[in-house]
Amino acid sequence: MLVITYDVNTTNPDGARRLRTVAKLCERYGMRVQNSVFEVLVDGAQLAALKESLLQSIDARQDSVRFYRLGNNYQNKIDKIGCCPVVETGKELIL
Repeated sequence: MLVITYDVNTTNPDGARRLRTVAKLCERYGMRVQNSVFEVLVDGAQLAALKESLLQSIDARQDSVRFYRLGNNYQNKIDKIGCCPVVETGKELIL
Protein backbone atom coordinates (compact mmCIF):
# COMPACT_ATOMS: atom_id res chain seq x y z
CA MET A 1 0.00 0.00 0.00
CA LEU A 2 1.26 3.41 -1.00
CA VAL A 3 -0.08 6.88 -0.49
CA ILE A 4 0.82 9.11 -3.41
CA THR A 5 0.56 12.87 -3.12
CA TYR A 6 1.38 15.47 -5.70
CA ASP A 7 1.67 19.20 -6.11
CA VAL A 8 1.66 20.51 -9.67
CA ASN A 9 2.25 24.19 -10.43
CA THR A 10 -0.86 25.30 -12.31
CA THR A 11 0.00 28.97 -12.83
CA ASN A 12 0.06 28.40 -16.60
CA PRO A 13 -1.85 26.23 -19.12
CA ASP A 14 0.99 23.69 -19.28
CA GLY A 15 0.66 23.17 -15.52
CA ALA A 16 -3.07 22.53 -15.81
CA ARG A 17 -2.37 19.91 -18.48
CA ARG A 18 0.30 18.27 -16.31
CA LEU A 19 -2.10 18.21 -13.36
CA ARG A 20 -4.75 16.35 -15.38
CA THR A 21 -2.13 13.90 -16.67
CA VAL A 22 -0.79 13.15 -13.18
CA ALA A 23 -4.31 12.64 -11.81
CA LYS A 24 -5.25 10.26 -14.63
CA LEU A 25 -2.07 8.22 -14.14
CA CYS A 26 -2.75 7.87 -10.42
CA GLU A 27 -6.40 6.95 -11.08
CA ARG A 28 -5.21 3.99 -13.18
CA TYR A 29 -3.45 2.49 -10.18
CA GLY A 30 -5.48 3.52 -7.14
CA MET A 31 -8.29 5.46 -5.58
CA ARG A 32 -8.44 9.19 -5.00
CA VAL A 33 -9.03 9.87 -1.31
CA GLN A 34 -8.47 13.64 -1.45
CA ASN A 35 -7.85 16.11 -4.27
CA SER A 36 -4.16 15.31 -4.78
CA VAL A 37 -3.92 12.16 -2.66
CA PHE A 38 -4.29 8.55 -3.81
CA GLU A 39 -4.20 5.21 -2.00
CA VAL A 40 -2.56 2.68 -4.29
CA LEU A 41 -1.99 -1.09 -4.16
CA VAL A 42 0.77 -2.04 -6.63
CA ASP A 43 3.56 -4.54 -7.04
CA GLY A 44 7.16 -3.54 -7.77
CA ALA A 45 6.80 -3.61 -11.56
CA GLN A 46 3.62 -1.52 -11.48
CA LEU A 47 5.26 0.99 -9.15
CA ALA A 48 8.28 1.30 -11.45
CA ALA A 49 5.99 1.88 -14.45
CA LEU A 50 3.92 4.46 -12.56
CA LYS A 51 7.01 6.32 -11.37
CA GLU A 52 8.45 6.41 -14.89
CA SER A 53 5.17 7.72 -16.33
CA LEU A 54 4.92 10.37 -13.62
CA LEU A 55 8.55 11.41 -14.14
CA GLN A 56 7.84 11.94 -17.83
CA SER A 57 4.63 13.88 -17.09
CA ILE A 58 5.80 16.44 -14.54
CA ASP A 59 8.17 19.39 -14.69
CA ALA A 60 10.60 18.42 -11.94
CA ARG A 61 11.64 22.08 -11.50
CA GLN A 62 8.07 23.10 -10.54
CA ASP A 63 6.13 19.97 -9.54
CA SER A 64 6.55 17.24 -6.93
CA VAL A 65 5.23 13.74 -6.33
CA ARG A 66 5.68 11.94 -3.00
CA PHE A 67 5.29 8.22 -2.26
CA TYR A 68 4.55 7.04 1.29
CA ARG A 69 4.95 3.29 1.78
CA LEU A 70 2.52 1.84 4.31
CA GLY A 71 3.43 -1.81 3.78
CA ASN A 72 1.35 -4.96 4.04
CA ASN A 73 -0.34 -4.12 7.35
CA TYR A 74 -1.61 -0.78 6.12
CA GLN A 75 -5.07 -1.26 7.69
CA ASN A 76 -3.56 -0.59 11.12
CA LYS A 77 -1.61 2.44 9.87
CA ILE A 78 -4.53 4.52 8.56
CA ASP A 79 -6.68 6.54 10.94
CA LYS A 80 -9.79 8.07 9.40
CA ILE A 81 -12.29 10.69 10.49
CA GLY A 82 -15.48 11.29 8.52
CA CYS A 83 -16.41 9.80 5.16
CA CYS A 84 -13.17 8.17 4.02
CA PRO A 85 -13.09 5.32 1.52
CA VAL A 86 -10.00 3.12 1.81
CA VAL A 87 -8.47 0.66 -0.64
CA GLU A 88 -8.84 -2.96 0.46
CA THR A 89 -6.80 -5.83 -0.92
CA GLY A 90 -8.79 -7.89 -3.40
CA LYS A 91 -11.61 -5.35 -3.66
CA GLU A 92 -12.71 -3.42 -6.76
CA LEU A 93 -11.26 0.10 -6.94
CA ILE A 94 -14.14 1.45 -9.01
CA LEU A 95 -17.00 2.66 -6.84
